[in-house]
Amino acid sequence: MDFVKAEGLGNDFIIFTEDFHASPDRIAQLCERRTGIGADGILEVIAQDHSSVTMRYWNADGGSAEMCGNGLRCVALVAVEHGLVTGPTLTVHSAVGEHPATVLPGGIVRAFVGTPHAFRTEKLRVAGHSVRPVGVGNPHAVLFVDDVDGADVEGIGSTIEHDPIFPEGTNVEFVEIGEGNRITVRVWERGVGETAASGTGSAAAAFAARSVAELGDAVTVALPGGELLIEFDDAGAWMVGPAAIVYRGSVD
Repeated sequence: MDFVKAEGLGNDFIIFTEDFHASPDRIAQLCERRTGIGADGILEVIAQDHSSVTMRYWNADGGSAEMCGNGLRCVALVAVEHGLVTGPTLTVHSAVGEHPATVLPGGIVRAFVGTPHAFRTEKLRVAGHSVRPVGVGNPHAVLFVDDVDGADVEGIGSTIEHDPIFPEGTNVEFVEIGEGNRITVRVWERGVGETAASGTGSAAAAFAARSVAELGDAVTVALPGGELLIEFDDAGAWMVGPAAIVYRGSVD
């Protein structure tokens, strides 16, 4: 099968443009960075008509996930670059809904992430930490910290990810609120570990930050992999950021 390797802010994916079927073990092997291709996850993108595609996503541990924001931008780019759609504007269908997207010049993609919402009580105590649970089609737990660089992302993130209060696991965002409409975020991704960036995680972090700080409708999220702009309107949250095709190959 032919594949495309793509990345968005350092969050990288193996993308297939035909039906993909593999066991969780095989998915994990393909995503392994020393013995496989290496990726944070695998995406399948299938054309539906001249202006829409569907996407499916599996994390690097082989488990399926509802949604992936950086993957969404990569899917939109691949759909346009491969001629799966006829123009730069398309709709991507995921397990959690429809995501209008536009591929702009220079590999910048603007896409609808979803409608962030508190899916439990406003605050929770999990493993001794105060978190804000936010749903963006997938689950997130947002922690506010004074120094994001010094945060124990692996230790705390792994503990919260597997806490029984989140029966399907959760992504965890460590958020430091800066000046202006700017936050700095590190992400512990469910089934992956710490990643360079997360689109849905950025939307969840910005949504939670707006509930505790004077932030406007456009929030710049600084991540280890770069910056992502999250824009809010009546529909929900949009992300504006880069996507790039790294290389192409084939795998048995």
